[in-house]
Amino acid sequence: MAEAEAGPTKAAGSTEALGASALTKSALAVISPGETPSAAALWAAVGKTRGLVEALLPGLGFLVVYTLTLDVVLSVSAPVIAALAFIIARFLQKSPVLPAITGLVGIAGSAAVALYSGRAEDNFLPGFIVNGVWIAALLVSLLARRPLLGWFAATLVSDEQWRSKPAVKRIGTIATWLWLAMFVARLSVQLPLYFAQAVSSLALAKLVMGVPLYATALWITWLLFRAVYHPDARKAQ
Repeated sequence: MAEAEAGPTKAAGSTEALGASALTKSALAVISPGETPSAAALWAAVGKTRGLVEALLPGLGFLVVYTLTLDVVLSVSAPVIAALAFIIARFLQKSPVLPAITGLVGIAGSAAVALYSGRAEDNFLPGFIVNGVWIAALLVSLLARRPLLGWFAATLVSDEQWRSKPAVKRIGTIATWLWLAMFVARLSVQLPLYFAQAVSSLALAKLVMGVPLYATALWITWLLFRAVYHPDARKAQ
């Protein structure tokens, strides 16, 4: 019986460890909550020049090609070609190719949805689903009083007692609401454009509300957590 009870506990611990490992390898790990905010660190967090190019060029390619041709096949092919070029470039430069492969999978999936339906706007459906999943996850974490952004930041600084610290938990809650607002804003703007079949406007909105909005939210989050995870603040705790 004790062994049976230990099984789920061990599995939960393994899941939490995997989540922490993935987080510390993510872009968020580039910015430690206690650091002094700098443009250089934020630039690194969004992937520097390569990260921006790989994030923006596929969407820009779709926008330009669709605006010029109004052709679904050509429009969804442009991002796929760009993603393949990123993989080749990384391979030739002996850089990690997994990020580019992951990007290709997402882009190809979106293209497949649009090609299947024959509607260019359906290229954005997977993105809506991803945003919806984030909204659900953030809401659940808030309802459970375990704000997701609080866990993110605490994991980066190895703070296992963060939920027992009112200031940290409060900042985590505020930051979680901030990211929730970002995802809600995306859907609030983009879904009406999708239903109106305003494909070019939708593609432009996705570009504007992609990396720029993400970087802004990341910067504000960093400033928030710096108040509680700054070295001086941690000594006071």
